[in-house]
Parts: sequence; C-alpha cells; structure tokens
Amino acid sequence: MGIKQYKPTTPSLRWTALPDFKEITKSRPEKSLTEPLKRTGGRNSQGRITSRFRGGGHKRKYRIIDFKRDKVDMSAKVISIEYDPNRSSRIALLEYEDKERRYILWPAGLTVGDTLISSRNEIEIKPGNAMPLRNMPPGTPIHNLELVQGRGAKMVRSAGGYAQILAKEEPYAHIKLPSGEVRLIHLDCMATIGQIGNIEHDTVSIGKAGRSRWLGRMPRVRGVAMNPVDHPMGGGEGKSSGGRHPTSPWGQKSKGLKTRKTKLSDKYIIKRRKAKTVGV
Repeated sequence: MGIKQYKPTTPSLRWTALPDFKEITKSRPEKSLTEPLKRTGGRNSQGRITSRFRGGGHKRKYRIIDFKRDKVDMSAKVISIEYDPNRSSRIALLEYEDKERRYILWPAGLTVGDTLISSRNEIEIKPGNAMPLRNMPPGTPIHNLELVQGRGAKMVRSAGGYAQILAKEEPYAHIKLPSGEVRLIHLDCMATIGQIGNIEHDTVSIGKAGRSRWLGRMPRVRGVAMNPVDHPMGGGEGKSSGGRHPTSPWGQKSKGLKTRKTKLSDKYIIKRRKAKTVGV
C-alpha cells in the first residue's frame, strides 16, 4: 500500500493524495458475502435529520465481515485482498478446508496464499491468527478485539490500528488501545494478531469537495457563518467570530466539555486517553 501524488494540472490535484490500491487483488466482492445497504441521508425513522451534513454518495454493498473468528481449529487460505467501501481498512477473503468463505480485516503483511487459523489454544504468533488474550505473550500487537467473550470484535478495527498487551492478571489483561487508554479486558476474549493494514490511510488528502460528495458527505457550514436564528454563534456585522464561547447549535460547549457520566465500565479503565489515572 502506498500513497499516490499527482502533478498539479488542476487546482484540486495540487493537494490530492490518494491510495494506489496496489495491494488489491480482486475487484468484485464475493456475492454470497454481500448484503444491500440502505442509505439514510442522516435521517431517522420519522424522516428528521439527526446527523447533519450527510447525503448523496455512491451506492454501496455491505461486506459481511467475520468479527467473531469462531471457526476454530480449521486452517484457512487467503485467496484475495479486496477494497471495502464501508471501512478504512482493506478486507481479506479466506477459504477454509470445508470450502466455506469468510471475510476478515486485512492485517499488514498478510499476502495471498498465506494460511491462517483461529483457535482457543496456543498457536503461532503470526499476523491474522486469532486466539484468546490469555494465550498471547505481553507486548503482542493485536486488533479486532472483543469486549465481551463471544460477542465479536468491537474495538481496534480501523486502518493502521493496533492495541498492545501490557500485562496479564487473572482474570483480565491490561490492554493499551490506539487512543492511549489502558483498559482491562477479560483474558478469554478473542483478538487477532498484528496491525491492521492500509497504514498510510491517515495521510490521504481527498483534494476536492466533489470527492467528499462521492463519500456521502455534504458541505459543513460553520456556525459563525449562519444567521442568529440558525446558530448561537451566528449573526454579527461583517466577519464576526461569534462573540461567545464555541457551542453546538443547541448551546452545548464544544471545546473540552466533559460529557461522560459515571458508568459501570469506569472500573475497567486504568488510564484515560488524556493520561488521567483512575482507580480500578
């Protein structure tokens, strides 16, 4: 995977930097592993906008990803690496010994022809293999991480992401997440070894407004550019900068206001992502 730069033959190409897609080996998805994906345009069941600045975009099919890795003790061969329009990472198509096919998130370093396995026992520490945290040595980079045993991966699923096992104390492992947060996760939860591929995704520059529209993102209007009826920071003579602390359209402070209430999960967080240490 690399980033492709362009000669600035147009104003937008001057800033465009896009993936070169060299890792992709197949252009069409596995038909049996796709589902229709209905677009909402940011609207709820009553037709009211609940997520602003969404709409349009290219039609997509959803790729069914195996987040549970519950086909255990059966080897699988990587037969293709594919693009997924619904996520920042690439996906890999596996074919198991019984000819069943499944998609997984593509770990960096995995190539077509490699053999993977998922097991509840100790197996080789190799990108793409999946096993419970208790069988992995401390320091192992991991992704596709379960929060509750058997419910499938909920964390560390975007391009370039990986978590790290810092220590193990029955019945929990200390996991450092990509945000810097250190969290307790049960040793029986499954995770996949390695870092997710498409590592250079954060250096992509889409270059022009039109490409944002293809992705389903509508123009985002600043509050200070609105009228007073539309936003608390709107109005003013000339180019006014608001005249009040930055807020949302509904008046909630938008720079640094802590909104998290006391939750049961607080007891599982050892270190917050902003380096504040809390009791266990």
